[in-house]
Amino acid sequence: MKSLFDTVSYNSSKLVTKTYSTSFSLATKMLYKSIRGDIYNIYGFVRFADEIVDSFHDYNKELLFNKFSEDLELALKHKISLNPILNSFQHTFHKYKIDKSLVEAFMNSMRLDLHKTTYLTDEEYKAYIYGSADVVGLMCLKVFVNGNDEKYDELKDTAMSLGSAFQKVNFLRDLKADFEGLDRTYFPNTDLKNLNETSKQEIINDIEADFEKGLNGIKKLPIEAKFGVFMAYRYYSQLLKKLKKTPALKIKDSRIRVSNPKKIELLARSYVKYQLNLI
Repeated sequence: MKSLFDTVSYNSSKLVTKTYSTSFSLATKMLYKSIRGDIYNIYGFVRFADEIVDSFHDYNKELLFNKFSEDLELALKHKISLNPILNSFQHTFHKYKIDKSLVEAFMNSMRLDLHKTTYLTDEEYKAYIYGSADVVGLMCLKVFVNGNDEKYDELKDTAMSLGSAFQKVNFLRDLKADFEGLDRTYFPNTDLKNLNETSKQEIINDIEADFEKGLNGIKKLPIEAKFGVFMAYRYYSQLLKKLKKTPALKIKDSRIRVSNPKKIELLARSYVKYQLNLI
C-alpha cells in the first residue's frame, strides 16, 4: 500500500530536519501537530537541494542537481516519487496548492550556486534571496494559513521579509565558510577581505528592518503556527544580536552560533510571552 511508503517518506523528511538543523527542528516542534509534518516535508526538499550545491564537493554537483530537478518535476506531475523526500514534498505541494512558480524560483537560485560566486548588484542579490529564502517562507505560509488565499495575500509580504531576514543572518554567520570554502560572496559592494564595522552595520540595519516587518506578520498568524514561527524569529534575532556584538574581522574568521542551553532559555522566554499574549 502506498500509505505505508508515504509514512516512510514523511518520517524521512522529519529525520532530515532533526539531523540537519536542531534550531529549525525545535521551532517546528512548537507548531501544531496538524501542520508540523508538512513543514518537515518542505524543509526536507529545500535541504536536499541545498546540500547538493553546497556539500557534495567530491561529486559532479551539476549532474546530481539535474537529476534531482528531473525527479522533482516527475514527482509533482505524477504525485509519487521513489525518492522519499520528493514524495513527501509533492504531497504537501498538492495538498496546499503551492504555486509552482515558488518551487521554480527556489530551484533557479540553487542552480546559481553551482557556478555563480559573486553578486555585484542589489538586483542580483535580491533576486537570489527571493528564490533561496522568500519563496520558502511563502511555501510555509501556505501551510500556516491552511490554503486560505485571503490570509495568504495579507501576510505574503511579511513572510517574505522574515525569510529574507533569516537568509541574511545565515549569510553573515557563514561568511567564513562561504568565502573560504565555497568562494562565494553574497553581499554586493562589500569587501569581505577587509570587512569593517560600517559595512557590517549596514548589513545589520537591513536585517533588522526585515525582522521588524516580519514580526508584524507573525502576530497575525493562525494560532497553529504563531508560536513555532515566533520561536524561529527569536532564535535568529539572538544570533543577529551576537553577530552585532562580534567585531567585523572576527565574523570573517569564525562561525557564531547560539548554544543549546541558550536555545532552551529562548524557548522558555518565548513561551511565557506567547502565554501572556504578548505576540
